[in-house]
Amino acid sequence: MSEPREPRIRTAVPDDGEGLALLDRLAWSHLHAVVPRPQPPYPPFFNERHTPADCLVAELGDRLAGYVLLGFPTPADSNRHVRQIQGLAVSEEARGRGVGRALVRAAVDEARRRGARRLTLRVLAHNTPARGLYEAEGFVVEGILPEEFLLDGTYVDDVLMGRSLRALGYDSASSPVSTGAVAFAARSASEETSAAVST
Repeated sequence: MSEPREPRIRTAVPDDGEGLALLDRLAWSHLHAVVPRPQPPYPPFFNERHTPADCLVAELGDRLAGYVLLGFPTPADSNRHVRQIQGLAVSEEARGRGVGRALVRAAVDEARRRGARRLTLRVLAHNTPARGLYEAEGFVVEGILPEEFLLDGTYVDDVLMGRSLRALGYDSASSPVSTGAVAFAARSASEETSAAVST
């Protein structure tokens, strides 16, 4: 049986943790990471603050192909109308197959379903593939923190992007995420400064 051409998006479950942790380690790159390459012993992908309810995963056939994490940018009640993409990764073998785009659209749909008015993210300035994807999906640059990170000997800007969820966009009926997918929990933005790897 051939592998499906389109990714299937679903809510993560606890059993996904090991596979997602491996995917995350293999996807590590200075293109998007602001922390050193992970070394053993590796922490679990999910923990009491970051549960499967924060995560949508993409599958191609029976293989995990990527994930997106969606949470609140701050713990303030006055900011709870905003959601934030706090991590997105696509496995190397799945890149170029629309997985990243499907995950971004799933995050937009879910944030809107949960009543959010805006969706934001942070991405490193040199992460051209991710920035192009976000711009194509309606995100715009809302701010830049110059030379925010020193990565591999080079100072890199931190780019703040966002989009309204009230404006007309793509036809959400074409999104691969199932309706009523998941209620997302709050997640600290401090650990996922860059929101994507190459897609």
